[in-house]
Amino acid sequence: MTIEKELILKSEYEEVEKVETLLNELQTELGFNDEFYAKLMLTVSEAATNGIIHGNQLDPSKKVVLTAKCDGKKLTFITKDQGSGFVPSEVPNPLAEENLLKPSGRGVFLMKEYAETVEYQDGGTKLILGFKLP
Repeated sequence: MTIEKELILKSEYEEVEKVETLLNELQTELGFNDEFYAKLMLTVSEAATNGIIHGNQLDPSKKVVLTAKCDGKKLTFITKDQGSGFVPSEVPNPLAEENLLKPSGRGVFLMKEYAETVEYQDGGTKLILGFKLP
């Protein structure tokens, strides 16, 4: 079963709620369990949030495009923001003692923990998350 869905998100906090609707549709169509759904919710909403806040700097004139693709074995999410990009290897380690109490800075780490593959392209403005279907 091949599936492709796209969301265009405004650069506003509230837009991240649309990720839940997308994941609900995918769960209905693909029949994955709630544990996998929770993993997706954490990682995909984090990816969308990062694009909106860090990429687009909450600029109302910019959008984040979120695409979900499934080939029957793997589920891939692509987020593309209109920001200036970043260098993923320069993101501070959230497990370092000086960062443990910071209220943010764990998103990139969490995505690496939960997704099977994490790839950045286009200078960090495009993120590709890959998940094997359970």
